[in-house]
Amino acid sequence: MDKIYIKDLEVYAHHGVFQEEKKLGQRFLISLELSLSLREAGTTDDITKTVHYGELCQLVEEEFKKESYDLIEKATEKIAEFILLKYDLVQRVVVNVKKPWAPIGKPIKYVAVEVDRSWHTSYIGVGGNMGDKEKNIKGALELINNSYHSKITKTSKFYKTSPVGYLEQEDFLNCAIEVKTLLNPLELVHFLLSIEVVFKRERIIRWCPRTLDLDVLLYDNIISSLDEIILPHPRMQERMFVLEPLCDIAPYVIHPILNKPIIQIKASLKNN
Repeated sequence: MDKIYIKDLEVYAHHGVFQEEKKLGQRFLISLELSLSLREAGTTDDITKTVHYGELCQLVEEEFKKESYDLIEKATEKIAEFILLKYDLVQRVVVNVKKPWAPIGKPIKYVAVEVDRSWHTSYIGVGGNMGDKEKNIKGALELINNSYHSKITKTSKFYKTSPVGYLEQEDFLNCAIEVKTLLNPLELVHFLLSIEVVFKRERIIRWCPRTLDLDVLLYDNIISSLDEIILPHPRMQERMFVLEPLCDIAPYVIHPILNKPIIQIKASLKNN
């Protein structure tokens, strides 16, 4: 990945825990490292195919001064988020904020905070078998797309599927989506659970009927065993209603544990 660097952009702003810092303000130095492809800009000499450094510095200064935060951690996080949302070309950004006048009563050059943030790709299984199934699913997809931090980049066809486990219930409608997100895996799970609540999802018994089900299947190539999120989804390779729609949008994505593409996992399950 190519890089753009900006070192020690000097900005006078009003961040700090103490009231004197908020009132009087102080000097900050902001450094940026942007990861993006510069190939097209390098071959065409077209400024619209890259990030305009002057514009970026101006916008970052305005964003940094827009609000007053207690912590430079918060101010740094907001700058990283702003850049990723503003510039579609940028896939990753490292933001370093130095505070030379930090009021700690010791002779120091500066204190600094650095964050490294990027877009992530997640695949999510979507389904439901209560109420207006298609309306519920489309409503959930709209809520995901309307969030500032996550965007749907691909959507599979909708599939009517038979229930698993508890069979005395209606057929399901299922699909899969590819999502570009700034959220980490745990934040993404909490966000999806909040959408399920909007559609009155109830967890009474396992495999019970539900208005909406949103399951994180894959997140980059991360393997996780956290109680709140196991990645990849531990039963996705056993479920044709997951693999079928997932193959519509990600047939050659590699399962990070099985080390096989989704289309091959689907074929194996079908043969068995």
